[in-house]
Amino acid sequence: MKIKIIEARNAEVGNWGKFAVGQFTSDEWSRRSALPGAESLTPLIWRLGWRPDNIWVLDLQTGEGALFKPGGFAPADLTKHAIWTCPLFLPFLSWLYAQNLNDLDHLPDLVDLEAPFDLQGQRWPGLGRYD
Repeated sequence: MKIKIIEARNAEVGNWGKFAVGQFTSDEWSRRSALPGAESLTPLIWRLGWRPDNIWVLDLQTGEGALFKPGGFAPADLTKHAIWTCPLFLPFLSWLYAQNLNDLDHLPDLVDLEAPFDLQGQRWPGLGRYD
């Protein structure tokens, strides 16, 4: 997996987010299941419904993250995942969706976001265990 670590802040009010953004490599996209008889099936990650434009975003503060499809509506996308995030995760995800993600190395190491200050993050509700 190709990883880019990006820090985010709302400089005027003091929150600081630390995120790892990842994309699967071509080797990972071509990996087939190790289950006997499944080797000839569609590569594993494709079989699970993920596509090359999906990104993995990990909140380095909480250690939790999820796979997302950029271009969606970040609040709705986060509501699908029962993950704990810092106060800047939602504004960061919204910012990330607006970026060109063809090459993670072109993303900045630090971004300034307009977001209200908050003392704590939140656990998003999620849709249920297998939804």
